[in-house]
Amino acid sequence: MSAAAQPTHPQIAVSAAIFRDGKVLLTRRARSPAKGFYSLPGGRVEFGESLHQALAREIDEETGLKIEIIGLAGWREVLPATAGAGHYLIMSFAARWVAEEPALNDELDDLRWIAPGALADLGDLQLTGGLEEVIQAAYRLLEP
Repeated sequence: MSAAAQPTHPQIAVSAAIFRDGKVLLTRRARSPAKGFYSLPGGRVEFGESLHQALAREIDEETGLKIEIIGLAGWREVLPATAGAGHYLIMSFAARWVAEEPALNDELDDLRWIAPGALADLGDLQLTGGLEEVIQAAYRLLEP
């Protein structure tokens, strides 16, 4: 949806903190919203889709990865900061990598597998708001 055609109501979105070998996948947005920021892969829920269906579809479309969804790690709300900006409710899930290697689509332009404890040491990387808290919550869901 273009910025000029933003809906007048909040949009539901999903994202996944995908863990593999003790690291979590961060992806950099190649376009708005959040262009240039590292975040978790994901996107909008389509009408009639469950959250889990939307998450599996979005992860496959954006990264090509197959995942096992563990559970809801948290949520955050992104309010429109400027005229024409979107209003999103993002449901973030903990997930485990199952198969495939990352193959980014045109919505993403970089990826990094990062140890959850190293997020504070990423220097000048731009991270989306609340990212560290969601990753830590997701990590706790994966602990035995």
